[in-house]
Amino acid sequence: MQTISGSSRTKLVAQQNKNLRIIALGDSIIYGYGDYIGGGWVERLRREWMSQENPSHILYNLGIRGDTVGKVSQRLEAEFRRRGELLRKEPDLIILSVGVNDSPRKGNLRGKLFTEFEVFEAKLASLLDRAADLTKVLFVGMVPVDETKMPFSGYFYFNRADQYRYKQAIKTACQQRNIPYLDIFDLWTIRGEDWISARLAPDGLHPNVKGYESLLEDVLSWQPFLELS
Repeated sequence: MQTISGSSRTKLVAQQNKNLRIIALGDSIIYGYGDYIGGGWVERLRREWMSQENPSHILYNLGIRGDTVGKVSQRLEAEFRRRGELLRKEPDLIILSVGVNDSPRKGNLRGKLFTEFEVFEAKLASLLDRAADLTKVLFVGMVPVDETKMPFSGYFYFNRADQYRYKQAIKTACQQRNIPYLDIFDLWTIRGEDWISARLAPDGLHPNVKGYESLLEDVLSWQPFLELS
């Protein structure tokens, strides 16, 4: 399990006078698929915050493999209402991470998009508006895929061109609503292909153990995340 750096730990401990109830909602990147050691970045963080020595925020992992924006939108309110805990209080923060499963082509690189772009934009707008009406929202973006490992499951052609288009739509929609967005796709891309390859699982879609460690580091160094209140 990864250890959070001293500087990050100090900032997080400073927030403990108000322990937040947080739900992380999304797809396999939230679920942590591919991290057989730490269970993904959300699980690693959840364990850290459960420390008996320095108990902190309460974090629920609500990731489901294969979820699209539409599926996350369908379960948004129900997941939120069921995580109130003591005295029927509702969660203080929603972390969203979804969209990559909307972006692949079916059957071949010129096939039909899994979720047509205009449909995706409409469902995304609804999801963000409804989430923002519930509580504070943060959005963690998608990791870039390895196109040479496609097709995934013998049928889905994930590719960076479509990924970029979909993640830009998410970024723009978040900016329009003043929802902080962490652009993992761009952040990882500028680090180079060798760096990315070392952090993706053999399927070319999910991070591996090292990938989730890096993802957690990126989240922890993100200013909006450190400023949770």
